Amino acid sequence: MAGELLQRRHRLLGQHAPLFYEEPLEIVSGEGVWLTSADGRRYLDVYNNVPSCGHCHPHIIAALTGQASRLNVHTRYLHNTILDYVERLTALFDPSLDMAMLTCSGSEANELALRMVRHMTGHQGIIVTDGAYHGNTEAVAELGTGFMPEAEGCQRVVGIPAPDSYRLPPGVTTETAEDYYVAQVESAIETLQSRGMGVAGILLCPEFANEGLLNAPEGFIDRAVAAVRAAGGLYIADEVQGGFGRTGHHWWSHQQHESVPDVVTLGKPMGNGHPLAGIIARRDLVEPFSATAMYFNTFAGNPVSCAVGMAVLDVIEQEGLMANAVSTGAHVKAGLDKLALASTAIGDVRQKGLFFGVELISDPATRAPDTRLAKQVVNQLKDRGVLISSIGQHNNVLKMRPPLPFGPEHGDILLAALGEVLLETDTP
Repeated sequence: MAGELLQRRHRLLGQHAPLFYEEPLEIVSGEGVWLTSADGRRYLDVYNNVPSCGHCHPHIIAALTGQASRLNVHTRYLHNTILDYVERLTALFDPSLDMAMLTCSGSEANELALRMVRHMTGHQGIIVTDGAYHGNTEAVAELGTGFMPEAEGCQRVVGIPAPDSYRLPPGVTTETAEDYYVAQVESAIETLQSRGMGVAGILLCPEFANEGLLNAPEGFIDRAVAAVRAAGGLYIADEVQGGFGRTGHHWWSHQQHESVPDVVTLGKPMGNGHPLAGIIARRDLVEPFSATAMYFNTFAGNPVSCAVGMAVLDVIEQEGLMANAVSTGAHVKAGLDKLALASTAIGDVRQKGLFFGVELISDPATRAPDTRLAKQVVNQLKDRGVLISSIGQHNNVLKMRPPLPFGPEHGDILLAALGEVLLETDTP
């Protein structure tokens, strides 16, 4: 049956439409942190942050169906639910970030942010980190300097090395790393200016999630933003992965740094699976931009979407999911550190709330990335009923980013399964 379904998918969606795992799963239902396949087997979801409040959360389903049974229409009419939601959402940010523009996806949000900063600065140049992923529209694909074809030969985007405190470039030490990476930003500014592009802004995921959930040198972001602003550019923080309480200590991952973004982009967990995304920005950016470049999106920010968004905020607050991200995150991190002591395959363990990255290496001395092993671990964990993925420039970092209700008991299942897999791979 699975083979027939796969052939049908290839015929209808193409052979290159992405799938997880060497033997793909047919998932038919979900509840909380669990997914169920067509054969009735349950899998622990340690990957999906889109249903951040848990799969099929009853409060969110009730909000969606309740509003859909009354009205769903675009935003060219007045509606309290839309305004109530935006008012509540913007209150979670720095007071300077007091206006929102809603979209349907993170890709749309990042493209809208690019339009805004380019319009408001009069410049075209954007600085990003190599290996980052910010979406899949043509304009946003230009930012994928590490792997997107649209980025090849693009003159208005310059990529810099991702600020990785673990895998430092030759000649760079822990003490000089911050200066080195800031110098890369300054060089990118000079490059854009020499091309006549100017500097419109820098776009960063403050968690450096797709780059491998990197731990950047402590002062890098603040100094990078200062350099960009001195060149006339703005700071866009991509919170599509790190936002809505995933770090536990803050609603937004940029809040661990002093620099307040000029624009913040949101997506993925914003609607717990419902297509809801957007940007939060300063009034002095939104108003003049909107006056010249009118933005309207037929499906974005409709009453159903905003009712869902409101319910997501309810669940995060009422169920203490941010506090759980702190406590369960620490529990899992401690377990991963123990595994690292027992396995030479683990080079580095990273944790930011309920977001974990485990870098796998083939040689502790050289820290050579082990892409093959990462793929093997991901597939063997799936066979044990635990779902994760991998990220990073070399695709050798185990990516674990479960729904926020993920508790210590679920963490223990993950740790036991990962320990078994690593023990098998370490055994001759």
